[in-house]
This record gives sequence, structure tokens and C-alpha cells, in this order.
Amino acid sequence: MILHWQTILAVGLGGFLGAISRVYINHFITKAYPSEFPYGILIINILGSFAIGIMFALFLHYNFSQNTKAFITSGFLGALTTYSTFAIESFFLLQSSLILGISNMFFNLFGSVAAAAIGYKLLTFILR
Repeated sequence: MILHWQTILAVGLGGFLGAISRVYINHFITKAYPSEFPYGILIINILGSFAIGIMFALFLHYNFSQNTKAFITSGFLGALTTYSTFAIESFFLLQSSLILGISNMFFNLFGSVAAAAIGYKLLTFILR
């Protein structure tokens, strides 16, 4: 598979917008609901996973260009959600509270997978 410059640009632009969105959403959530538990990243990861489930259902029913798919999935949603922040937050939580650390890992992993499945199944059901 050859990556064209348009696809690279689409992923880069989507990633730029997704990363900035993550910072603002996380900032808003953590300021509105201060807590030792990283609710901001958890909510972002679950919503982003739900969105990617919806997008993959849309991709099966409608024609989108490869660049649009790359912009939305690898770019925007890939940068919006974050595995590395989840990982380091879980590590630090485990050092201070085993229960909070395991809870963060559980809800991020299973919540994100469930959200992606729900988004995909829901839109597939609606589009039938």
C-alpha cells in the first residue's frame, strides 16, 4: 500500500484537531469535576471509541474517500483518544491506590471496547 501525500496530510490535520480537542475537553472536565481519578481521559476514550464504532458502521453503508476515513479515524479519533495518557495515569494511580488504578484500567479497557461495539451495533441497527 502506497501512502499518498493527501492521506498523510489528512491524518496529520485530523491528528492536530483531535489532540487539541482532547486537551480542551480534558481541561474542561477536570476543572468542572476535580478528582484524583482521571475522569477526563476516561470520558474522552469512551466517547472516542463510541464515535469510531459509529464511523465504521457508516463506512460499511456509505462511500467515503480513503482520505476522509484516514482524517476521521487515524487522525482525529486516534489523537482524541489516548492510550499513553491512560497508561501513565494508571501507573501513578496504582502507586497511590490499587483500587483506583485497577478501576481506571478496567473502565478504560472494557468501557472503550463496549462503547465501540455499542456505537457500531447501534448505527448498524438504525441504518437497516
